[in-house]
Amino acid sequence: MTSLLVIRHGETDWNRQHRFQGQIDVPLNELGLEQARRLGERLVNEPIDLMIVSDLQRARQTARAVADLQAQVPLIEPLWREQGFGILEGLDVPTIKQRHADLWAQWLRHEADYALPQGGESNTAFHARVMQAMQALLARHAGRRVAVVTHGGVLDMLWRTAMALPLGGPRECEIPNTGINRLRWTDGRLHVDHWADDAHLAGLPPQPSTVQARMPAVDPDVAAQ
Repeated sequence: MTSLLVIRHGETDWNRQHRFQGQIDVPLNELGLEQARRLGERLVNEPIDLMIVSDLQRARQTARAVADLQAQVPLIEPLWREQGFGILEGLDVPTIKQRHADLWAQWLRHEADYALPQGGESNTAFHARVMQAMQALLARHAGRRVAVVTHGGVLDMLWRTAMALPLGGPRECEIPNTGINRLRWTDGRLHVDHWADDAHLAGLPPQPSTVQARMPAVDPDVAAQ
C-alpha cells in the first residue's frame, strides 16, 4: 500500500479575484502564506517519507512550509502542475464573459474532450497527465508515505478517479487551499480515506467554494484553479 497526502497550494490573489491561473506562475498572497505556515505546523509530527511538488511557485511555496519542519527536500515534478486553460489564463470571469462569451458558454458545458484554444488541456488529456504522474510516483516510491503539493484541478482528477466518476461534468468536491486529502493506492486502485481536512485554518477568512455543481450555470462564482 502506498499512502498519499495530497494537498492543494495556499491561496493566491487570483483565487480571490476568480481569475483562471492555470499554468501562470502566481505566488501566494499573505493569507496563503499563513495557510502554508499552519499546514506545516499541522503536519510537523506526520510521518512523511518524501515530498513531491508541482513546479509552479504557489505549490513550491506551500511545500516549503512543510518541508522546512520535516527536514525534507521536495522533489519538483512538472507533471503535477495545474490544468492548462489556454486563452483564458490570467482573466477573471467578468472579462471572460465580455471578451470570450462563446468560449465561456462552451467551457460551462464541462465536456471531457473540450480543450480551450491556445494550449488549453481537455479533462481527458489532463487526467492522462495526472495519472502519468501517479504511475511515476508508484513506480519509484511504492509502499512509502508520500506528500504531494499540487493544485485544485489535479485533486479533482484524483477524486473522480477514486470515485469512478466521469471526466465530464462539473466538479463535485470541495478542494480548500492547503486542505489535507488522505488517499492510498492499494489493490490496483486509488481510495480516499479522508478529504478536505482544513481544521488547521480555523479562524481564517472563509474560502470560496470549489464545487461547480452547486454554482448556478448562468453566473457561476468560479474559484479559479
